Amino acid sequence: QVQLVESGGGLVQAGGSLRLSCAASGSTSTFNAIRWYHQAPGKQREWVAVITSSGSTNYADSVKGRFTISSDNAKNTVYLQINSLKSEDTAVYYCAALQGGRIYWGQGTQVTVSS
Repeated sequence: QVQLVESGGGLVQAGGSLRLSCAASGSTSTFNAIRWYHQAPGKQREWVAVITSSGSTNYADSVKGRFTISSDNAKNTVYLQINSLKSEDTAVYYCAALQGGRIYWGQGTQVTVSS
């Protein structure tokens, strides 16, 4: 059973930065890909970034240039660096791992940006 645990969220002022972590119970190198999503209050969950097993990355247009996804396979952890935080980044951030045709979700970490 794959388990994912997000951390690193919190309350931050607009313009600040945060690094979110997604720690996996197994080796991150065995996953096809790991994605980050966010879900703002009253809105649907949206994909923001992905890193594949080969290290390729991609981002939603809305976050390009501000979000950076990376992986430390030695620590079985994927990170999401968020810079120049905006109020619209306020959301619960989830990581999800794709493996063998299945998707596994973490419990989420709250990011709140104050103006």
